[in-house]
Amino acid sequence: MRSGSAFMAGLGSAAIIAIGWQAGVGTLTSALPQSGASASGTSNAAGSSSGTSSSSSSSASTDTSSQAATTAPAASGAADGTYDGSVVNTRFGTVQVQAVISGGKITDVIAVKLTDADRKSVAISQQVAPMVRSEVLTAQSAKVANISGGTYTTQAYLQSLQSALDAAGFTG
Repeated sequence: MRSGSAFMAGLGSAAIIAIGWQAGVGTLTSALPQSGASASGTSNAAGSSSGTSSSSSSSASTDTSSQAATTAPAASGAADGTYDGSVVNTRFGTVQVQAVISGGKITDVIAVKLTDADRKSVAISQQVAPMVRSEVLTAQSAKVANISGGTYTTQAYLQSLQSALDAAGFTG
């Protein structure tokens, strides 16, 4: 009789963990802005003098806003350039990223600001940000899995990234 009770308790615990896992994934997905959401980021042309581009034509004196407007949108609908994501507040500090779009793909994600409320949050952010960046570049989307142990940083990073992608018109 005891073994039957222990088995049922273990089965119940496994079910609770599975339901919690699914709820966490659903929460992450629903916390991200949808493609119709308005973005508060601004865009900079890839050839701007901010140093984010390694283009050899950096000495050209063209207006960057007209350069971004004349760049033909790629298959994703996004013009090449660097786009600022919104600043996202967490209980451990703020997070902001920039998305670099080139040839209709996300070619880089730059962490402008990561959580910094204390040394532990700084350490977590420094570990989590490169992992999230790698996942985003592989998936070509802000819809990637949460990094365990860095939930706040991951969710804020992805939310800021999604606003940058929205500002770019990236549908990837």
